[in-house]
Parts: sequence; structure tokens; C-alpha cells
Amino acid sequence: MKTLILITAFLFSNIMISATETKIMIRAKARDAKFIGTSLGGAHIIIRNKLNQRILAEGNTTGSTGNTDLIMKTPKIRGNSITDEQTGGFIAAVDIDEPTFVNIEVVSPLNSKQAQAVVSTELWLIPGKHILGEGIILEIPGYIIDILKPRTHQYIALNSIKDKPFLFQANIVMMCGCVIDKGGVWNSDEIEVKGILKKDGKLVKNIDMSLVSTNLFEGSHMIGSPGNYELVLYAYHEKTGNTGVDKVNYVVFE
Repeated sequence: MKTLILITAFLFSNIMISATETKIMIRAKARDAKFIGTSLGGAHIIIRNKLNQRILAEGNTTGSTGNTDLIMKTPKIRGNSITDEQTGGFIAAVDIDEPTFVNIEVVSPLNSKQAQAVVSTELWLIPGKHILGEGIILEIPGYIIDILKPRTHQYIALNSIKDKPFLFQANIVMMCGCVIDKGGVWNSDEIEVKGILKKDGKLVKNIDMSLVSTNLFEGSHMIGSPGNYELVLYAYHEKTGNTGVDKVNYVVFE
């Protein structure tokens, strides 16, 4: 029995010794925008062995959203990096003893569930052959949209809103948290923002939403009857095909 234990310990020690730490930098970049880092709560990274689905490493990206001029304004040339030492990312340290085919999954934005997207890629990791620097960059499509008015399942008395415009309000940012403003890098004039208003399941009207201050969009409609209302609010950028949606239900009663 003692001999068996010693043989097992020897074999296990050999396995541990033969495993080589391999580092890989993973970054999440918003479509048509910057990197997802600490300011937005990060993107969650999971690296799995493709063969058996065992998790080899996981964690959140940290760091800055990156240099705006470098990412958004400088022409991309092969060999030139769009990241620097402060740019958000996650360095995974994976112990492998042979070339391993892995799946890398990014869940982002971590703290905005209604806008959350899952993006993945697959590649071979070679023991001791690090993938650092700019690393592996996965693109996260979408917009983070938060409807501010009306509130979810808000009960509103009809006599409090009758004969005056009912205000719809939403905060919209890029998936990295980058701001949307008139004439800015992410120009509100290029983004179509509309609300699809329904009452008791039937279309009432499409609501035009306009920027009133940085990230803040507003629209209005005269509501003259009680019912169960739903607002589906979307943002759409034709040049990039980027889209985002948020929904809210509220009740108007007499």
C-alpha cells in the first residue's frame, strides 16, 4: 500500500512538473468604440479546454478604456498596436503540458444584464508560448440602453398626465461606456433612436427620441386612455450595423 502511494505521488509530481505556465492576454472591445475595463465593471473571461470543457482560467478585465485617438482616429497599420499598458484586459495564466485547443468566452458588459452579450473564439495554446501585448481581442456589439422614464411597472394615474405630453427618457452609451454626444466621436446625429409604444399588445406609435444632453435621449406622446403599456426602445447605427434595445412595461389607470 505504501509503495502504491509513493508511485502515485511520483506520477502526480511528474505531471505537475511537466505542466508549463502559459500566459494569454484577453481583451473585450466594444464595436466601433473602445475597450471594456474597470470603469464599466469589466468583461468576464472564461477559458475552457475545448476537449473536456474544463475551465482553465477565468476573471474580469481591468484597466482603462484605452487611448481614444489611437483607437478611433489613427489609421490601423499592420504591426501597430491600438493598446497601451493601461488598456483594459485580463491576463490568464494557464498550466498545460501539451498543445491545447481552447475556447475563450467573453461575457460583457458584466454589470448591465439587459445589454449583455456573449462572444467567443477558439485557438491553440502552446506550452510556454505566451500571447501578450495586444493579445486576443474580441468585439462586443451593441449599446447599453437604460430606460429612465417611465420606470418598470410604474402605475400612473391618467388624470396626472392627461392633456399634456408624457415624457420618455433613456440613457444610452457605447458598450465600453463611451459617451454619445452631438458632433462627438460617437455622434448622436448618426444614431437612430426610437421607441415602439404599444398598448394592450397593439402598436400605438413610433416615438422619435432626441439627444437633450450627453447620453440622454428624450421623446414624448399624448396618452389619453388607460391600459397596459409597453415601450421597446432601440438604437441603430447604419454605418456599423450596431444595435441595442431596452424594454419597459407600465400601467396607466383611471
